[in-house]
Amino acid sequence: MKVALLQQGRAATGPGRNGAGLQREGTMGRVDVLVVGGGPAGRALAAACGRAGLDVGLLDPAPDRPWTATYGMWCAELPPDLPARVVAARAAGRAVAVTGHRLGWEYAVLDVPALRAHLDDGLAGVRVHAGRAVGSPEPGVVALAGGSHLRAAVVVDAGGRAQPLGPRAGHRLPAEQTAYGLVVDATLAAPLVAPGEALFMDWRADHGEPGWPTFLYAVPLGGGRVLLEETSLARRPGLPLTVLRRRLHARLARHGIAPPPDARTEKVSFPVDRPRHRAAASLGFGAAAPLVHPASGFSLAASLRLAPQVAAALARHLPADPGAALAHARAGVWPPAARAVHRFRRIGLEALLRMPPADVPAFFEVFFSLPERHRWSYLTARDDVRGTAATMGALFRAADGPLRRRLVAPALLPPVRTNEAAPIG
Repeated sequence: MKVALLQQGRAATGPGRNGAGLQREGTMGRVDVLVVGGGPAGRALAAACGRAGLDVGLLDPAPDRPWTATYGMWCAELPPDLPARVVAARAAGRAVAVTGHRLGWEYAVLDVPALRAHLDDGLAGVRVHAGRAVGSPEPGVVALAGGSHLRAAVVVDAGGRAQPLGPRAGHRLPAEQTAYGLVVDATLAAPLVAPGEALFMDWRADHGEPGWPTFLYAVPLGGGRVLLEETSLARRPGLPLTVLRRRLHARLARHGIAPPPDARTEKVSFPVDRPRHRAAASLGFGAAAPLVHPASGFSLAASLRLAPQVAAALARHLPADPGAALAHARAGVWPPAARAVHRFRRIGLEALLRMPPADVPAFFEVFFSLPERHRWSYLTARDDVRGTAATMGALFRAADGPLRRRLVAPALLPPVRTNEAAPIG
């Protein structure tokens, strides 16, 4: 349930395979759109802009570097143009809070090299530039670490959590999702996740430790492999990976699972509460926007879905009116409804950060007991204000008195400064 899920050993194909030109620092001429960041979101948007007839540049510090993450989303969110070969595994979603719950939806884990090849196939004609952005001193200009500049009618910051063109981060500690996982054979993982299942969350404290709550995330990866991952949903600051590693091994031991010493590992850490990208000179996209769901960490589905819409908004106004193009693209990423839903989700995140650790499984018991339409709306519909409000209302009505107060408090109180005072085991 995160953007970065699994270490991959296979090298991805670089952008030069399809005719995209790799250029040295300072050699790219002015383009219609310059996308800063060559991850899935940046590549998807660059390809969409190229298909829309725009002259596109893509800037990344290491354009040919293999991706070391795998990605997942709910099957109903898979883009219609995503080839079937990109999906490595599908499984029925299940969760355990206090009791077990069938989510009613299938989860898809993507084959990362196939995803990379698919996105790279769309980069024909895109001018790929190797370099590191350090800022945007004025609209249409990107400063590089080597001292040179690139120019475009519209600049897009798709640089992920770093937001290389965004405003300076504040002094508040970020709330981070952290996780530590191991990839094992499906037969070894059978005591925890059955064939054809994806364990979205298991909040049982089988690791035997008190303190900050963590859950097991267990999903099939295809090829007879399963990822078993101890996850801290959100904490300010993130729960240390050493704690998660210890808990994962204790949890597995309790179920009689002894992973091999050379099992592939997964280490995850990213913020879930970055503010909206508000730099006047550029458009935030992908995790830099941020499109990261504050309560789950998902962002890929939203990025892939929005890329064609943002590209169309840019193409309608370029090259004649860069200012209008940027404004309309920004409105496409953050329409009023999406801003309102994001605010609701941030309140939900703060409620979790304020919740006593022992109460967290009970909270999710209430959430997973809600009707399917409410759970789906809250977890996936980023611009459905009515559906999100209905979910929060249903959650409030189903909660007991103490939980109701905890759900309301974040709307009236400042954000939690730190959870460090809470014991972490």
